[in-house]
Amino acid sequence: MGELRQDAVIRILVVDDHRLFRDGLTALLEGAEDTVVVGHAETGAEVINKLEEVEPDVVLMDIMMPDTNGIDATRKIRADHPDVHVVMLTMLEDDDSLFAAMCAGAHGYILKGADKADVLRTVRAVAKGEALFGPAMARRLTTFFQYAEGKGLSVSPFPELTDREREVLDLIAAGIDNAEIASRLYISNKTVSNHISNIFTKLHLADRAQAIVAAREAGLGRRSAP
Repeated sequence: MGELRQDAVIRILVVDDHRLFRDGLTALLEGAEDTVVVGHAETGAEVINKLEEVEPDVVLMDIMMPDTNGIDATRKIRADHPDVHVVMLTMLEDDDSLFAAMCAGAHGYILKGADKADVLRTVRAVAKGEALFGPAMARRLTTFFQYAEGKGLSVSPFPELTDREREVLDLIAAGIDNAEIASRLYISNKTVSNHISNIFTKLHLADRAQAIVAAREAGLGRRSAP
């Protein structure tokens, strides 16, 4: 497992306790030229054991399952296998599930009634390291981060970023320049530039101005301001 090559076939592990749904999703994915289903699991506990065996790039994970649920399984995957990207599957478009998935480190969120184009678009984006929750979800996430900050809750926006990259983005959002970021974090200017380049790439941002807007919408930058 590792960084996906530009021309690589995306290896997918489908995790759901309903066989008919697993079979239908597998048929959909096998019908595309750039995706292949390398395994199935029925529980959150089973998927942990399957990872080493099938080496997926993306796990499509049902939220509600017997034994270990999808949220807990996602948290375990992201901690032990950070190169594996998780897309949550659910029947319900509710805020609690969305926010729990984000905080667990999921990179995407698909309703089980989504059409083929939406499923493939999400899988392809997540396989490249992007986070894809859709415009409506993004607006609700912004509201949640603002609410969480007001309540003093700990959440992690932009799960595709490392802790250090998120730290740098937080300082960028506060209007702090590279030299001061380097001084605050005790790293070199070149390291700061490398982190910023990675942030722009992962979040598909064109420049610093876009980074500031995206970060502030997610609630970053306020506590770090001079």
